[in-house]
Amino acid sequence: MAHTVVIAPDSFKGTIAAADAAVAIRRGWHAVSPRDVVHLMPMADGGEGTLAAFEAAVPGARRMPVSVTGPENTVVAASWLLLPASVEAPRGTGVVELASTSGIELLGTPSRLRPLDAHTRGFGEAIAAALAHGVSRLVLGIGSSASTDGGAGMLSALGARLLDAHGDDVADGGRGLADVATVDLTGVAALPPGGVHVLSDVTNPLLGTGGAAAVFGPQKGASVDQTAELDAALARFASLVNAADVGSEQGRPNSGVELAAMPGAGAAGGTGFGLLVWGARLVPGSDAVAELIGLREAVASSTVVITGEGSFDGQSAAGKVPAHVSTITAGEAVPVALVAGRITVDADTSAFAASVSLTELAGSAEAAMGDPARWLIEAGATLARRLA
Repeated sequence: MAHTVVIAPDSFKGTIAAADAAVAIRRGWHAVSPRDVVHLMPMADGGEGTLAAFEAAVPGARRMPVSVTGPENTVVAASWLLLPASVEAPRGTGVVELASTSGIELLGTPSRLRPLDAHTRGFGEAIAAALAHGVSRLVLGIGSSASTDGGAGMLSALGARLLDAHGDDVADGGRGLADVATVDLTGVAALPPGGVHVLSDVTNPLLGTGGAAAVFGPQKGASVDQTAELDAALARFASLVNAADVGSEQGRPNSGVELAAMPGAGAAGGTGFGLLVWGARLVPGSDAVAELIGLREAVASSTVVITGEGSFDGQSAAGKVPAHVSTITAGEAVPVALVAGRITVDADTSAFAASVSLTELAGSAEAAMGDPARWLIEAGATLARRLA
């Protein structure tokens, strides 16, 4: 009997993107069971690979090239993704990824990290391009940020003015926030009619010991002194923000200080804060992606589902992609299998009909990470032999 297989992995962080992982697993499955119908529905969490995941999963998705100002102030050739029109978004949905416009990967080597001066202007420029196209709604992935600027660069690209005591525009980046005397949001672009949905599983506030600078600043090259400098600059920025200037919705705080305390405000170097100021909604990444790509409907018409991620451990049941996919399959009474770079001893795999560790297949973590596509192909074949 031919199967209908849905392959819906997350990225295998640092080794292979979700879309490429799904292709490799399909190749292995088809090597064993070539007549099966296989649907690729790679998942994403908002970081690098989000555009590729949507592009692979949504028929008719179209890349829209755009040139933006990267985190080093150089021109970056990027793109945003236009998803086809739907009832909820009659003029289509624009998907914009921070990683490819203002992300840390664009800096390449650790020596090029710019903890005080990297910014999110390019991300805002790509958002502005999608708005100019006339999309009905936006989906924004904000993982892999290079900066700690509170989303100030993004807001500036959307029409905000951040001025110093002399009335001049301050420099982009966290360093520039220390000079802000006035934040003028009256010229910020309006939200699209269907709203702005931000993919983020980060719940940190903007400020303090659990905030953007303290938790994520060191990953972006900030020293202890620079971390304190950035936190103070973000606090100054928040104290000057009044979200009422951009027409904040009823029931949401207008005060920047109150918005700074909201869960997720510290995501992506405080870009979560800037997006909250604009009026965006921060939503759990895997839930939103699954809904947008129609995963539940695909699962309902399948006979086998395969999901996966780089490391499946004791924390993977807390909102990560494999857990979310297994919940959907349980509701539809469809068996689900797991592929992971490694499966730790404390991991609970009882929800899966079968599980495969690339580390075990390859003989070591180093071998698995050195050629992930090869071992994902082998994993797909292994699962086909067990389940098909």
